[in-house]
Amino acid sequence: MRALIAVAAALTIAAPLAAQNTTATAPVPAAAPGAAAAPTPAAAPASAAATVAVKYTVDTPLETIVADPAGKAVIDSNMPGLTTHAMFDQFKSMSLKQLAPMSGGRITEEALTKVAPVLAAVK
Repeated sequence: MRALIAVAAALTIAAPLAAQNTTATAPVPAAAPGAAAAPTPAAAPASAAATVAVKYTVDTPLETIVADPAGKAVIDSNMPGLTTHAMFDQFKSMSLKQLAPMSGGRITEEALTKVAPVLAAVK
């Protein structure tokens, strides 16, 4: 619960700061008539690794993962009883990584390491 309050407080502070942190840019002067246009640099090609998007991670909120049947199957097979826990509605907005310290040792670092590649493989 403290984590949720801290996140809410951070968002409350960050939103106004982000709005104030805009910078004005100077207008770009128009080119003189008959002048050659300056070449524009080409965008760097994205690497193949950067274009592969991972759908779910241990930082994805549980409610997002379990909304997908394939994601729910990963959670149910690797962490039985988590989605049927009586308090699931209270912690479903949290990620596995956020939930781990509050799990009383039920969600270990080893379990997170084990489930991470399986979640990443969900298409």
